[in-house]
Amino acid sequence: MRAPGAPMKRSWDIFCSVVDNYGDAGVCWRFARQLATELGQDVRLWVDDLATLQRILPVIDPDREAQCVSAVEIRRWSKDFAATEIADIVIEAFGVRLPEAYVAAMAKRRPQPAWINLEYLSAEHWVEGCHGLPSPHPVLPLTKYFYFPGFTPATGGLLIEDGLMHARAAYQEDVAAIPAFWRVQNIVPPDDGALRVSMFCYGHAPLASLVHAWATGDAPVACIAPEGVALAELSRIVGEPLAPGACVRRGQLAIHAAPFLALDAYDRLLWSCDINFVRGEDSFVRSQLAARPLVWHAYPQEGAAEFQKISAFLERYSPALEPAAQSSLAACFEAWNRGSGDMGEHWGALRGVWPALSEHAHSWALQLAAGGNLARNLADFCENRLK
Repeated sequence: MRAPGAPMKRSWDIFCSVVDNYGDAGVCWRFARQLATELGQDVRLWVDDLATLQRILPVIDPDREAQCVSAVEIRRWSKDFAATEIADIVIEAFGVRLPEAYVAAMAKRRPQPAWINLEYLSAEHWVEGCHGLPSPHPVLPLTKYFYFPGFTPATGGLLIEDGLMHARAAYQEDVAAIPAFWRVQNIVPPDDGALRVSMFCYGHAPLASLVHAWATGDAPVACIAPEGVALAELSRIVGEPLAPGACVRRGQLAIHAAPFLALDAYDRLLWSCDINFVRGEDSFVRSQLAARPLVWHAYPQEGAAEFQKISAFLERYSPALEPAAQSSLAACFEAWNRGSGDMGEHWGALRGVWPALSEHAHSWALQLAAGGNLARNLADFCENRLK
């Protein structure tokens, strides 16, 4: 028997093509897991790059064609896609093109499935007007619907698991939790009183300017960088190789090299830090739910279209901040995404409005949590299409 308010049990096929390293796989995995474990849905997740998924979900065996993790059936999506039973609900994540044979079978299925294009997250206003719109297939008797994650009730909301905010608050209030995290992940514990900063960025970030500002500043900073692009660039800047577990000091700055973290461990890194530098979509959302200030490195796009997304987000995120905090945060976002050598100077201004930023980050996380979650909203949307 279904719990009151729970959606009807349906079968789902989610197709994921890994484009932006770990972000696409991360979003699709969180979405599939929430559907299966919280909403009781039958979920197949088709992924074309299981090796990448394994980095963020270590229990995955990238050599297997099919496996089950957290009640989700994970399948390899290969070019020679074999015929399979069509699900009640079909999700093409981020505009991925479905196998032609699968689409043809969808058209023959009775009843026809609910077909959803799960779009990338954006705070831009046009998203609200396009959310939920139908798109008839040009040839086949099928209709696809565009579904947009977002920050307002006129969109699909964000991926927020049941109990996530309670778990985050309990973790941050537990004096033993953060030291235990450093120990388990083999990260040298930051010094008491140091500002803890997590670093996840693209290769064109102006890290050198930031490192100089931190090293020559008047307060200690601990930068925790998981293995990847940021850690490699930090190694180049300080002229010393940084392997996971290492710590190097330059003036007021200590750089703590962390191992590559699985998704759930990365959440705890965000919870453990005072400010988080994040990139793409998945870590961008998780940093907001961490109730900590953030600096976002948006995915670079043709024609610098990412700056429209940055501006739209700040337009929604910043109004409750005092003017000085608004301008300092906007200047940091701008300099960070343009690769500006002035990033260090903007960091100094940001530190001057720290109390306002910290208080706002907490209230923003609560506001997001009150807006509902994407998995349940989409399940309800699809149920209405299937009636």
